[in-house]
Amino acid sequence: MTLEVIDVGGLTTVQDRGRLGYAHLGVPRAGAMDAPAAALANRLVGNPADAAVLEVTLGGLRLRLTSSRWIAVTGAPGPLGIGGRSGAIERAEWLRAGVTMTLGTPTSGVRSYVAVAGGIGVEPVLGSRSADVLAGLGPPPLRAGDTLPLLPELGAPVPLDTPPRRVLDGLGVHAGPRPEWFSPDTLARLCSRTWTVLPASNRVGLRLTGDPLPRLEGELASEGMVLGAIQVPPDGRPVVFLNDHPTTGGYPVVGVVDPADLWQCAQLRPGEKVSFRRPR
Repeated sequence: MTLEVIDVGGLTTVQDRGRLGYAHLGVPRAGAMDAPAAALANRLVGNPADAAVLEVTLGGLRLRLTSSRWIAVTGAPGPLGIGGRSGAIERAEWLRAGVTMTLGTPTSGVRSYVAVAGGIGVEPVLGSRSADVLAGLGPPPLRAGDTLPLLPELGAPVPLDTPPRRVLDGLGVHAGPRPEWFSPDTLARLCSRTWTVLPASNRVGLRLTGDPLPRLEGELASEGMVLGAIQVPPDGRPVVFLNDHPTTGGYPVVGVVDPADLWQCAQLRPGEKVSFRRPR
């Protein structure tokens, strides 16, 4: 019972809920960047919430299974092909053994999630099957010709699931731990401006450009960083730390993105605009 990778398009990795509890050892969490989308994909095929899925960046994935299974695709919507017919996003689809599934370029967003009933069965590293592109832990990014093991099916597919309404409506931000490195109105400036996503953004961080934020010169001694931390380097252009971020950093943190809004960072394309707001 295996999954055969025919083509991967861009970056495709195995992800679950992440490698939690090891930051004190310098190990990032990794995990699915759009956690709600990954969880929905698992529910649709009857998997537990921590089952490993495929995170597909900008489509281009082609695969087939050696045994017939339920699959589901969520996250960034794109054309889904099941053999010679069109499949549906956010719905369980039956993929027969030997039939090719194709996932095209999404019409919006960046990252799609493919769940297979039973889950991807690569060997866990520190309790997680997630790939970490910064630390190099877990399985490497997929390549054409790879074969992945599948775990036994545990549950029946969900006949109906109503996903929450998903709108890119700005990132809620909490005040950061280093106010002495900024003027008192810096957080307000962050929230009053519109920022543009840079092409250098990836699983490590969402890199933004816009009217720079002023800060003191120099660098802090390296200190612990959390998911969603908004670092401000000397050029004043914010960087939002994402799932594969380093566990320490030496730039001051002006704020931290609210966990409920982090999924948006996974779906923002280079050139798109984003704003920050105080949490509702």
